[in-house]
Amino acid sequence: MSDNDIALKPKTKVKPKLDKPKLYKVILVNDDYTPRELVIMILKSVFRMSEEAGYRVMMTAHKLGSCVVVVCVRDIAETKAKEGIDLAKGMGFPLMFTTEPEE
Repeated sequence: MSDNDIALKPKTKVKPKLDKPKLYKVILVNDDYTPRELVIMILKSVFRMSEEAGYRVMMTAHKLGSCVVVVCVRDIAETKAKEGIDLAKGMGFPLMFTTEPEE
């Protein structure tokens, strides 16, 4: 090979490493005003829970003060929490859902 020749090396393909999105918890906060049946109805309609699962989540929040409803990506968690709050507020009740990062 002379000095003018260029040696070509095949490029190695680099796959970008994608991080998994951070997960967030949607938490149901107990209050003394919202009827149990309404809480179960909201859990069924917004979070697609069965009657039994909704009842268990509602009772856990009732006994302990709060309960994790679902763990999902941030956008979905915030949207679901807002839907639940707005639905309860539309019926005149102060039901509260919060979101926080999962550790």
